[in-house]
Amino acid sequence: MQKAVPAFIAILVLTVLAVAGVEGWQMFQENRSAKAAQEYQTALDTAAKGDDAKAFQQFDDMAKHGGPYQALALMQQGGLRMDQNKAADAAALFDKAAAVSKNPLIADIATLKAAYAVMDTAPLAQVEAKLTPLTAANRPYRVQAREALAMARLAAGKTAAAKADLVAVSLMQDTPDSARQRAQAIISLIDSGTGAGLKKLSDDAKTATPLPLPGPPAGSQAPQGAPIQVQPEAAQ
Repeated sequence: MQKAVPAFIAILVLTVLAVAGVEGWQMFQENRSAKAAQEYQTALDTAAKGDDAKAFQQFDDMAKHGGPYQALALMQQGGLRMDQNKAADAAALFDKAAAVSKNPLIADIATLKAAYAVMDTAPLAQVEAKLTPLTAANRPYRVQAREALAMARLAAGKTAAAKADLVAVSLMQDTPDSARQRAQAIISLIDSGTGAGLKKLSDDAKTATPLPLPGPPAGSQAPQGAPIQVQPEAAQ
């Protein structure tokens, strides 16, 4: 019995240390996430003040250090580059955000934004490679991806393929009414052989359903008119 006591004490000590270690790690992760959230909010505030260069650098610092806000910071950088009409740079940043993200919602938004950024300049095959996987039934932005695919194919002269995409958009149950009406209008123009209104409808399709850049962290006071919030990755 006396020999069993030290062993019991040793096990108890190890158990306490293990629990303390887990709790310590959780506290470290929470503090790390809170610090990242504050840095992200600070960069958003800088961008809102119009200091794009400083905001880009702040987001760049976050992106380089990884963590739960890495993909969101890269997306914000992409948005800043789009505002500067640097579509190729923006697409590269969106692609990187999609690659590092483990959240399918964030990854698909980033990929879709990358496709939009290069849609007018990249070969059709490159745009199709970005968009086609996003049109699968289980993808969160499949309607927007299918509509974007139709616009890209229409611009490339692939009218039959574009019409097939638009028919699919018009028949999807979760298609917004505005997108359904737009798809039906373009189909009518294709069938009638009238191309006068196609460009306007195509341009409308690229901006009609906004894809949110990630907004302020959860729990922060978002300014009026702030972008829709996209949650950061879970802390690794």
